[in-house]
Formats: sequence, C-alpha cells, structure tokens
Amino acid sequence: MPKLLLITASAATIKRVRRSRFLNFQQITMPYLASRVPPGWEVIHVDEEAEEIDWNAEVDMVGVTFHTPSAYHAYDIAARFRSRGVCVVLGGPHVTLVPEEASKYADVIFVGEAEGLWEEFLKSFEAGTYLKEYQLTTPPSLENVPAARKELFHRHDYSSGVLFATRGCSNECDFCTVSVMYCHSLRKRPIAEVAAEYASFKGKVIIFWDDNIAGDLAYAKELFDAIAPYRKWWSSQASIQAGRDDAFLEAAARSGCKQLFLGLESISQESMKGVNKHFNRVESYYEIIERIHSYGIAVQAGMVFGFDADTPQVFKDTIDFLEEAGVQNATFNILTPFPGTALFRRLEAEGRILTRDWTKYNSRANVVYQPRQMDTTELLAGFRYANERFYSLPSIARRLLRSPVQLWWTLPLNLAYSYGWHRGGPRISGPSS
Repeated sequence: MPKLLLITASAATIKRVRRSRFLNFQQITMPYLASRVPPGWEVIHVDEEAEEIDWNAEVDMVGVTFHTPSAYHAYDIAARFRSRGVCVVLGGPHVTLVPEEASKYADVIFVGEAEGLWEEFLKSFEAGTYLKEYQLTTPPSLENVPAARKELFHRHDYSSGVLFATRGCSNECDFCTVSVMYCHSLRKRPIAEVAAEYASFKGKVIIFWDDNIAGDLAYAKELFDAIAPYRKWWSSQASIQAGRDDAFLEAAARSGCKQLFLGLESISQESMKGVNKHFNRVESYYEIIERIHSYGIAVQAGMVFGFDADTPQVFKDTIDFLEEAGVQNATFNILTPFPGTALFRRLEAEGRILTRDWTKYNSRANVVYQPRQMDTTELLAGFRYANERFYSLPSIARRLLRSPVQLWWTLPLNLAYSYGWHRGGPRISGPSS
C-alpha cells in the first residue's frame, strides 16, 4: 500500500510572527486533496502550525503546500526527504508564483489548482511514470468536489469546521495573489453540495474559507437560504459590496453569519486607486460598516499600511477611523509585493525591491520594499503603533461600546488579542537584519 505524507508547511519564523494572532484558521488545501487520493493509499497529514514532522516516517511520497515566507523551509523539507529517495511534490501559492524556482527543489511541482491532475499524477506514480510539472490549461470544475477529510484537520482554531463555497475573485487588485492563482475568475460549487458539507460538521462554528463570499451576490443569497435550517454560526471574507446590499446582509444574518472580514485596506482613496482597488469607495466606509452592524454582524477590517499615498499620519488616522466606526476587530498588514503580482513588477521596475529573502515576505515583521513617503523604520514603527493602540484597553472599550455587536464573544477575543500583542507581538526589523 503506497504511503503519502501531506505537509502544510509553516516555518518557525512565520510562526513567531503569527503568535500575536489569537486565531490562525485551519488551512484546507491538504484535507481536500486527501479526499481525492485513490483507494489503496495511506494518507498522513502534518500541519506544522499544530504538530511536528516525523523525519523518519517511512513514506513513498511527500506533498508540501506553502506560502512565500515558508518557501526556504519547504525547500529544506524537500531536500531531507529527497535525500532518502522519497518522491517530493511541491505546490501551493508560492510554487504558482515562482514555478521556475520551486522546480529546482522538487521531483514534481503543481502550478495553480490541482484538481483532476492530482488524481492523474497519483495513478502515473503507481505506474512508475509521471511528469515533472503539472498545470491545468483551464480552471477545474468545482462540481462534485469530495468533502474534505475531517480527521486531517489538526488546528485548535475554535471553529467546528472549515470549507469553501467559491474560489477566486473577479477583481484584479495589484497586490493580491488570489488573482494570479485563479486567473481573475470567480467559480462556485453547487449549492446543494456546499450545504451538505456544511451540515456534516458536528459543531456550531463554521468558517467559509472563501476569498470573497460576496463575489456573486445572487449565489450567496441562495447559499445562505440553503444553510439557514442548520442553525450554525459562520464567518467569511467579503468585498466591500457585501455591505451595500441589504438583501445579502439580511440573508447572511438569518443563516447565522456572526462576522464578515472586509478588505477595506486603506482609508485613502488615492491608495485604493493606486493599486487598482478603486471600487473601494472610502467615503462609504462608515455607512457600510453601520449597515452591517445593523444586522447584528460584527466587522473585522483588513487594513494595509505602506501604499504610495501613505505618510506617517496614516497610522493615527486609520485607528481614529476604526474607533469612530466601532469596528470589532482588525487585522493589520504591511504592504508586501509578493512575486508574480503586478505590484512586485512595478516596484521592481522602479528599483524599490529591497530584498528577495522570502522569509521577510511575512507582511508583519519586515518591510521588503522602499515606501514612497516614509522610510522602512517609520513604517514598521507605525504598524506596531496601530496594533498596540487598537488592542489597548481604552480602544477596545471605545469601539465595543460604540457598536456592541456580538459583544459576548468580540470582547473576549479583543482581550485575547490584546494579551497576545502586548506579550511581545512580532519582532520588527529592517530588510537586512
């Protein structure tokens, strides 16, 4: 019986950066791929956020998925197993962004999505012949997607289940890797299949790991109607258009939505225009957040610092806005030009990329390019100020009293983030450290 080890790689450096984040939700790639493995294979999954790799495991094949800041670590994993004669397959976001680099460290690479090709490869492996690289020429169908193997979920992320309904995003924001991964398209699973998988989770709290649950509003409303009878609670990511549609919000709330993660990114319209996210109309943010709150749905704002229009004043102004709007939670990131994106190409052409050390492409502890209106030290200091102030007790009180939506869990979560950040937070450093 062939034995397959699947690894969701996470380097020690990125785990340290993430330690201030109370929640790090289960990555779903490997549990879904495992469900496509033909009968007769034994499958093991190691998620490095939750467990250690057994380097002495007797396996026939190792598959590794990873993001850019864990690239060198993933290559080390590959080298250790290949030195024993084990076939190593690499895939995931970083491989898709820089396949030429990744191919140097693997026996096989998967560029982009793997459905269909994955099964073909495994059969070829059993037959003793397979290709060096697999890449689909057209997006795979999302019909009849096998449910993820629940026994391979290992993180303790306070959710009862993680799944996806849609994949990709029709927007083409310059800094986003999603449009590169999925070629600017939004695809949808059949609603009945999503609802069945949603219902199969025994617990109450579900995460939709979609890039944009509001990418097709009509589809989303139909999906929410289908899952409402199961009386579970759920959260997902959404574009700003989610807050413009009352019918969407009403259906979401009725189906159990407790929080939406909104990619607000910046309070500067100039910044949004500069990275091709002009559909985010900053002047509407207050109204949209208030409307979402009116349906009893909490808002987690995704904010990015370091756009070309940003000056050192942006940090204070951003937290002032979030407090005034009564945002329950926020995730702050340093603008990071991931390889393969339009942003990387532009900054490289302008001579502003400071390092290609992928460990520093973590969006929280390092600046890897030259900002236009501040230096790297100012950007790092402002990022830390934003986190410290937002998760300070006065800010928590100000925000949650202004909009006491879902207070029973948003208050404990804020306090947990406050403790995690003030316990140390990520160490910040410049590009050469």
